[in-house]
Amino acid sequence: MSSDQVIAIVMDDKIYEVNKKKLIEKSDYFRALYSSGMKESTEDSVQLQGLSVPGLELVLEFINTSKVQIVNETLEDLIETASFLQVTSILKLLTSEIRLDNCVDLYSLSEVYGTHDLHNACLKYMSCYYHPMLKRPEFISLPSAVRNQVKEMRMKGTATLVAIGDFSCLSLDVPDQDEPWSMLRMTSQEISAVHCYNPCRNEWNQVAPLNQKRSNLKLLAVEGKLYAVGGQCLGTVECYSPEQDWWTCVSSMPDPLAEFSACECQGMIYVMGGYTARERNTNILRYCPTSDAWVVFRPCPVHIRKQQMLSVEDTIFLVGGYTHELEDGWQLRRPSQTEDVLTVQSYNVTTSEWIHLKENTSKSGLNLTCTLHNDGIYIMSRDVSLPTSLEHRVFLKYNIFSDAWEAFRRFPALGQNMLLCSLYLPNML
Repeated sequence: MSSDQVIAIVMDDKIYEVNKKKLIEKSDYFRALYSSGMKESTEDSVQLQGLSVPGLELVLEFINTSKVQIVNETLEDLIETASFLQVTSILKLLTSEIRLDNCVDLYSLSEVYGTHDLHNACLKYMSCYYHPMLKRPEFISLPSAVRNQVKEMRMKGTATLVAIGDFSCLSLDVPDQDEPWSMLRMTSQEISAVHCYNPCRNEWNQVAPLNQKRSNLKLLAVEGKLYAVGGQCLGTVECYSPEQDWWTCVSSMPDPLAEFSACECQGMIYVMGGYTARERNTNILRYCPTSDAWVVFRPCPVHIRKQQMLSVEDTIFLVGGYTHELEDGWQLRRPSQTEDVLTVQSYNVTTSEWIHLKENTSKSGLNLTCTLHNDGIYIMSRDVSLPTSLEHRVFLKYNIFSDAWEAFRRFPALGQNMLLCSLYLPNML
């Protein structure tokens, strides 16, 4: 076969001349044709039918130049022709051209023409950019089974401790231990603008801002939405919907609270402790997102403030802070009601049972950040600098199953305003 032999591709009333060697190199269809030994393999023209002219011209351009123009208007023509002629390098190229504005179309076309690699690449892209995809009407119109598959892919990954804060030094000499760390730098202390972190891309993107500037608020996730609860001198609550990228005002707390604690538990928001403008808050408040209503859930036998709150099933854990006993029936094992001691307590929302679980008399219970991670509550000081005393350098894990303190890898940095959270970092991307 001459390296300059030209084949005439005939379709309808158009003729395209293409180098035969390039056809064999780029197209499995033509490679099979010219190695088949059939009569057609010896002819210098090939008749094609049933393909679109724009699609054929794009594929032949790629075969001749190794370049192709990818635009949304001709995606179906391109994929149909590339699939028929088995130009796999075009289909592979398309996996690197997936964007927010074309990924749903590419996914649908991959379903029609059975392009497996493109199909999987589109699913991975949609899971990587899950929150931006939620805002796109074409994604919402996909079958619920596909949307659920994308969501499940997004949630699969490795549970990783993540610290967010203003890090001033990354050179602390700490022992090499097993617990992994991931750090995200954030220096702004003003809570009005809102940013969303994408662990797939390790990048921050700005989303819709809060309607009110807030400080000392509680930010809670409930059933796929975010709730900004209260703040200094504020009793208002805002709800963020990722699908709409917008914050809406929902029912306010009965009174603005300071130094209160809050968490999500079984789809509800629970608020405890703190102060109103007139007195201590000695009620447990509960907010139901479905009915958009606050109720006084139960009176609280103690007054708490500055606790960190987390939940597992129907049990709320309270970490650190101050506890002031209000009733004789609840015996507190702390030597003093005002002593600064790190404690872990629990409250069961079903049985109303309060339990004093654990204390660490050598560590401070104030200015802490904590998160649930695997089998325990990881607790860390929010501010750690060189002058910070040992009692205010807290790096502890409370094992919720064994009721025991465990050491974990000390944070390898100095910083301020640090927050601790647990993320599933995707394995597949």
